Amino acid sequence: MVHSVSSLLSIIVVLLLSPYVISVSIPIQDSFLKCLERNSESPFPFSTLLYTPKNSTFTAILQSSAQNLRFTLPSSPKPEFIFTPLKESHIQAVVICSKELGIHLRIRSGGHDYEGLSYVSEIERPFSVVDLAKLRSIRIDIEDNSAWVQAGATNGELYYRISEKSETHGFPAGTCTSLGMAGHVSGGAYGAMLRKYGLAADNSFFVGFKEISFIGKSDNVIDARIIDVRGRLLDRKSMGEDLFWAIRGGAGGSFGILTAWKVKLVPVPSTVTVFTVAKTLEQGANKILYKWQQIADKLDEDLFIRVYVQTANTSNEGKRTITTSYNALFLGDADRLLQVTEHSFPELGLARQDCIETNWINSTVYLDGFPNNTLPEVFLERRNLLKTYFKGKSDYAREVIPETALEGLWEKLFEVESPLVILTPYGGMMSKIPESQTPFPHRKGTKFKILYWSRWQDAEENVANHIDWTGKVYKFLAPYVSKSPREAYVNYRDLDLGMNKNRSTSVEEASAFGTKFFKDNFYRLVHVKTEVDPDNFFRHEQSIPPLPLHMRGRN
Repeated sequence: MVHSVSSLLSIIVVLLLSPYVISVSIPIQDSFLKCLERNSESPFPFSTLLYTPKNSTFTAILQSSAQNLRFTLPSSPKPEFIFTPLKESHIQAVVICSKELGIHLRIRSGGHDYEGLSYVSEIERPFSVVDLAKLRSIRIDIEDNSAWVQAGATNGELYYRISEKSETHGFPAGTCTSLGMAGHVSGGAYGAMLRKYGLAADNSFFVGFKEISFIGKSDNVIDARIIDVRGRLLDRKSMGEDLFWAIRGGAGGSFGILTAWKVKLVPVPSTVTVFTVAKTLEQGANKILYKWQQIADKLDEDLFIRVYVQTANTSNEGKRTITTSYNALFLGDADRLLQVTEHSFPELGLARQDCIETNWINSTVYLDGFPNNTLPEVFLERRNLLKTYFKGKSDYAREVIPETALEGLWEKLFEVESPLVILTPYGGMMSKIPESQTPFPHRKGTKFKILYWSRWQDAEENVANHIDWTGKVYKFLAPYVSKSPREAYVNYRDLDLGMNKNRSTSVEEASAFGTKFFKDNFYRLVHVKTEVDPDNFFRHEQSIPPLPLHMRGRN
């Protein structure tokens, strides 16, 4: 009898220590599914939309849109389950049930978060992922010059659907065409037409297709649908202008779950021109880039020229140089483009044979880096050309970086195998929109944005070396970029700038990164957050926190 009791106690101890018993995943999943059934508008087999690590497709779904492979490694925290809603009412039930059961949510639309925050949680576990990839409906209304696009559709899919209806309509969003529209526009969303039309979240100057003077309204996004912390589906009218302001540039994961945008289409000419001209150090890259800095924000608003800076081998012996590639879109034909560059940027030496005349939709294929003659239908494949292991950081320049500093930067680039620095010009429309018009504040006075990027293909590589490199370059250029605060682009998430610790992170702590992303707009975002999500249900490592209780109600 004593032996049997002892054996029984041993079995109980083993069971209690077993991860299969202490894991909260099984009861959470069961309770979650039952709650969804109770809160659903009609019967639905929700179990077909829920994937756990026991499902053979779990890993494939988790990795399906994850751009940064650093966060797909076995060592990265994994969600208890992934839920893939088919319609908005499913998401409403998810919010209600997650609150009821205390489940921490991460929301993913396109998976491009630089720090993986839409599908990985370093600060709270267990957590689940709501993947919006199946909400991909796009409705184009050419007569109204508008489109409704759901959260999980990519900007490339939107471009393609616009082109099916018209060759003279476009939308000023990103050049990378696998971006989920919810997260992309939530962070502001810039692309090759930002100097002409501003960000995707702007379009302050157009009503229909007639240009008018600035009247202090933003019309690139003219409506939205969001599910709030109470599970309500709200549009612009019902959410109010404060929340509508916050979601157009205040970034995702703080205010609710965006399900759709209504966007305003913009006019594009039937013929546009693209080109890429490369210059190495031996071809005078240093002086040409110095001149580009002086004029890039002052060029004709129809011309966008960004610069890719990389290393390249110059011989079989492995000797390396720096190459600067000027990658451009011009909203017009090659003849007019050549007149503009000859007048404003003759140092580039642009020639007629460098110019490719095409239509707008094909220019988006070109600017995303697809091989020549790739058809726009490739956007329907949702293919991400930048899927790799990487670390990125960003800066904004308000002054020209001296040639001596550029020479120092080249030395830094030689320290790693595959470095990349991208300079994106501002000016034009970006300088005409006030900093407070949307949460995105990087406006007048900004010459260009800088992205530092180190990438690697093998998970076993010296990861620390690549990550340290971005920090070294960031430190090296500190004297030449914006200050007080040193600004950064929120859609290039960077946890080095600071991070929330948990649900109760203070505003003061969050301001370390918040003011870099939003400048003084951060504090207005905090007030909106306090109004719409006072208990901080929607949160992540760099989300907007609410005011503490003792500060609420103050002006």
